[in-house]
Amino acid sequence: MNAAAMVEVVLPGKVEPEGLEVRHRAVPTPGPGRIVVRVEATGVSFAEQQMRRGRYYDQPPFPFVPGYDMVGTVSEVGDGVPAGLVGTRVAALLKVGGWASHVVLDAADAVPVPDGIGAAEAETVVINGITAWQMLHRKARVRTGQTVLVHGANGGVGSVLVQLARAAGAKVIGTAAARHHDALREQGVTPIDYRTEDVPARVRALAPGGVDAVFDHVGGRGIVDSWRLLAPGGTLVSYGSASTRDDEGSKQWPVLKLLGRVWLWNALPNRRRAYFFNVWAGRALAPARFRARLRADLGEVFAALGRGEITARIAAELPLTQAAEAMRLAESGTVAGKVVLRA
Repeated sequence: MNAAAMVEVVLPGKVEPEGLEVRHRAVPTPGPGRIVVRVEATGVSFAEQQMRRGRYYDQPPFPFVPGYDMVGTVSEVGDGVPAGLVGTRVAALLKVGGWASHVVLDAADAVPVPDGIGAAEAETVVINGITAWQMLHRKARVRTGQTVLVHGANGGVGSVLVQLARAAGAKVIGTAAARHHDALREQGVTPIDYRTEDVPARVRALAPGGVDAVFDHVGGRGIVDSWRLLAPGGTLVSYGSASTRDDEGSKQWPVLKLLGRVWLWNALPNRRRAYFFNVWAGRALAPARFRARLRADLGEVFAALGRGEITARIAAELPLTQAAEAMRLAESGTVAGKVVLRA
């Protein structure tokens, strides 16, 4: 162990945000092929909101350190890692462990962050950006002139999705609470208030022939409407079950139901396709391919950020030690973009 101390935020069990624990311990020494990253920014994703309720389908046993992704600077390298990597700003997907001042990971999992992009800016488009990019370009393959529907267009993933879709030349319809509609219109998005409007009816009025792609993080019974709104040749990409966040019972069941629907729809004789998107797909079976694709796609996202095609949607920035307040804010539904934690 190094003499230096690190800070981490621990989720001890199913607790309210105030139950998060701030702990201190020594910074670990990296083993062969691994690096220590001094975290500059991490964030609150929907995954952490599910995890503190014990509702994320493959979360580790309590207690653990949450934090789906992070951006920071390499501070130490292990054997077999080029010493020149020290001082480089990198981003990484972790699933857990990011809510800390230091993170140890395989050097192969670190993606360089281009010069000119700040840590907080980059953080907003790591898991959100890679999810949006891969769903849009690898699954739905959206093209110029097509029309897409994005549920939760003001959220972390949704706000990146609408910008990438507009940059690809697509027309975008987005659901969001009314307070976010002006901002969406400024981005060229046609907003629908999911709280007060009949969403399927409004979408059919705007796109009588159906939409070419739907991106649905809500799940539940509404996923059927998403499927029915597709035009021939259209694609539904489901990537979550937000509607079941506060439910009791099995945390796997909502995902299994979504997977079952996707399988059934794809088995039917029709010209539409459905996917359940999992950013980790392929990692276990083909880790080198997974890492190469991640590096390439996140590079595309960073390039789009650098060109101004997408902007960093930072809802708020708080110190790591105020993770409880950050969680409350992220769960409030009152902010647009991502709540960032400064480590």
